[in-house]
Amino acid sequence: MFPYQDPARPTDDRVRDLLGRMTLAEKAGLLFHAPVAVTAEGGFVEEPAGPLPTAPTTEVVRDRHVRCLSLMAPVSAAPLSRWHNDVQRMAAGSRLGIPALVSSDPRHSANENPLTSVPSGGCSRWPEPLGFGALADADAVRAFAEVVRTEYAAVGIRLALHPMADLATEPRWCRTSGTFGADPDVVARLAAAYVEGLQDNDLGPGSVAAMVKHWPGAGPQAGGEDAHFASGKDQVYPDGRYEQHREVFRPALRAGAAAVMPYYGRPVGVPGLDGVGFAFDREVIAGQLRRDEGFDGLVCTDFGLLTDTTLPDGSVWPARAWGAEHLDVAGRVLRLLDAGVDQFGGEWCPEAVVGLVEAGRLPETRIDESAGRVLALMVRLGLFENPYVDEAHAVATVGRADFAAAGADAQRRSMVLLAGTLPLEPEIRLYVEGIDRGVAGRYASIVDSPTEADAALVRIAAPYEPRTRLPEAFFHQGRLDLPAERRAHLLELMATVPTVVDVFLDRAAVVPELAEHATALLADFGAADDAVLDVVFGHAVAEGRLPIELPSSMAAVEAHPEDRPGGSADPLFPLGHFTGTKRPAGT
Repeated sequence: MFPYQDPARPTDDRVRDLLGRMTLAEKAGLLFHAPVAVTAEGGFVEEPAGPLPTAPTTEVVRDRHVRCLSLMAPVSAAPLSRWHNDVQRMAAGSRLGIPALVSSDPRHSANENPLTSVPSGGCSRWPEPLGFGALADADAVRAFAEVVRTEYAAVGIRLALHPMADLATEPRWCRTSGTFGADPDVVARLAAAYVEGLQDNDLGPGSVAAMVKHWPGAGPQAGGEDAHFASGKDQVYPDGRYEQHREVFRPALRAGAAAVMPYYGRPVGVPGLDGVGFAFDREVIAGQLRRDEGFDGLVCTDFGLLTDTTLPDGSVWPARAWGAEHLDVAGRVLRLLDAGVDQFGGEWCPEAVVGLVEAGRLPETRIDESAGRVLALMVRLGLFENPYVDEAHAVATVGRADFAAAGADAQRRSMVLLAGTLPLEPEIRLYVEGIDRGVAGRYASIVDSPTEADAALVRIAAPYEPRTRLPEAFFHQGRLDLPAERRAHLLELMATVPTVVDVFLDRAAVVPELAEHATALLADFGAADDAVLDVVFGHAVAEGRLPIELPSSMAAVEAHPEDRPGGSADPLFPLGHFTGTKRPAGT
């Protein structure tokens, strides 16, 4: 047994011994975090597949020595656990037997944007984090994170690329649903609770490591456009609140978050910063994160800072190297490592690092520093002792009935009654839109037209402007008000029959006409039809308080400082808005 294989030795001793045995190529592979896919049968995907190309699994693990793999696949527990064990067997067969560390974006909520989340693959379904912001309950978040930890660990996912500790201060920002909202105190508390639940307090063999993002706060996007794209590269602070956005991360860091991901955005007009993307800025990473916050864990960039991506239609999605577009791949690597970054997310080109060292442009000791952080995380997670999962246990655990019930309960509780009164009376004649008629039929007699109905129930999504080109089409951006045709239809319906409207808020919405004319206006943050119907008919209570502000007009949105939490002119519903519902009889 070599010292690095001895679990009785301290982590630092094991890492030091292993680094001394590794080649430069093996070390360089640890600095890359490659996206990979899985077939429905649990096989490796070796050719680009899906809307976003993934890395060839065998090549990156066996030949390029990459050990951090981000799952882009929504496959179920049986094939996923089988795939995981096959990957670990391939890694174990390498010269030093260094295991793989598998990560994932969120898998437990409604958002199915493949750039920011993954369809569940059988995981229990919960509200988006914004729904937990509506509850503002740290214990509920901690319990949710414990379920995530249990389901992730069962299939071999040991690093969560979440939570988001960003403040959702810009109403148009498309990433709002993944945050805990716009209240700084709520976001800070809940992000820390999430880390505690995922990591089981002290990082160890029973933990799933948390990668908190997007340091130092990704919310204040200029004009609400997202930094995945050149149109949204700038983050602005017209209200001077850069420090407030950064401070919200502090509780999650103090809770022991294992890793941090900086965002793509380049800050505009912040004294002391260079005006480049956060990950490229030495003051942001080596200074504010490592020096000021004392963080010595893993720092991984957001995905795609080094190389352009060729999409299935042949178009090119440029690397998100905002402020460093003029640098080639080698120059970006040097700038990021100098800033204090350890890993390059979404990339699999370790030869770029090897070439820099061999050319004398980068000392190997700098590679040792970052590779050592990756290895230390693997050691602490117990991967060197047992990287495998029990496939039968995985199938029995993921989507377990009690987890599913808890998720459904959280969906119901997190809803917000914005206006009007509930519940509807039972056994009425009900007209529905945007909801499954079969499900609704368990609560009322479903009719075919509004003129036949005693009431109507409509489910809609928060308005957005569709973007036609991939990958921007996956994001809900632009205006927040209803398109004219949709507005006219809803106004006609509400004039015909008393109407309850439920809006899925994945970001803010400008809907004064709904607030004025609906019998009741309800907000959900990712909920099944039966969860909504339970609240509408009084079998459950909406307990949420509005975790973001709903502005009264697009003019108010456009005049609002992107970095300010709430506070737009005459909001339709302010941050924290709450209207209680009647409790069900007998409770």
